[in-house]
Amino acid sequence: MSWLPSASIETLKARGEFYHYIRQFFIVRDVLEVETPVLSSAAVSDVNLYPVTATCCGKPSYLHTSPEYPMKRLLASGSGDIYQICKVFRDEEVGRRHNPEFSMLEYYRLNFDLKTLMDEVAQLVGDYLNIQKRIDLSYGQAVEKYAGFNPFEISDEALRKEIDKFVGVDMQLSRDECFDVIMSHVVEPSLPKDQLVFISAYPASQAAMANTYENAGGHWVAKRFELYVNGFELANGYDELVDVAEQLKRFEKEQTQHNEARPMDENFIAALSHGLPKCSGVALGLDRILMLKQGAKHIQDVISFSFERS
Repeated sequence: MSWLPSASIETLKARGEFYHYIRQFFIVRDVLEVETPVLSSAAVSDVNLYPVTATCCGKPSYLHTSPEYPMKRLLASGSGDIYQICKVFRDEEVGRRHNPEFSMLEYYRLNFDLKTLMDEVAQLVGDYLNIQKRIDLSYGQAVEKYAGFNPFEISDEALRKEIDKFVGVDMQLSRDECFDVIMSHVVEPSLPKDQLVFISAYPASQAAMANTYENAGGHWVAKRFELYVNGFELANGYDELVDVAEQLKRFEKEQTQHNEARPMDENFIAALSHGLPKCSGVALGLDRILMLKQGAKHIQDVISFSFERS
């Protein structure tokens, strides 16, 4: 019976109602809904994201891992505040919370600092899930509270000992990859339940496309947050980097870390050179939010056709 949908019709109706809720949320705030291409001639630069490749018109192409680059091109063109609900694709594992094709809400707010964006995301997600309790932690506070060490001061050797119980001793992981293990295996499962948990001020090495600053402890951190609810990572937000020289420097560094050649998005670089307005942006995983709303145990229970049935 693999032709049948993996989600119930009732759940698919709930998804439609969820999208209506999102659109109403942005209509009253005068945020424009946009649509951008799913297929691109350039790939995302982030070494932690694996794009799905394709061939179109005889040229190598990529299905987008997020609509970030073209949405920023719209921002540079003068679009004002924008949002998009779309399918995105990542060549990663299939699991309880992962499907190679999934639904994302991404939006950008001009002249919003990170705190203002976090407050708006808390309202968007909290009202939908009927969760009003909230806790805000810095990355350093979260790791120290739940893993028992200061992530900015621990040595590489001591950090390696912290993760040896979770990964094989022969795995050659970078410092940031070790921190990813600590977050997924120790911190995330320990976060308080039935609350909106915002974690911000990630190490500057994990800034991706966010601005950075020196915190009170003298450590460089990213103007970035992630939102968790009941162990689910739901959102990733940035105070967006608008400095084209710094962005190029990060892109060039990432290019050296890829296992395969990825063409740089020259149109995106041109848009940054033209001038991206000061803004903050966030991407939210809609399937996971719907899982929490429906009490679903597996992502396939909230999407019409899972990867195995596609």
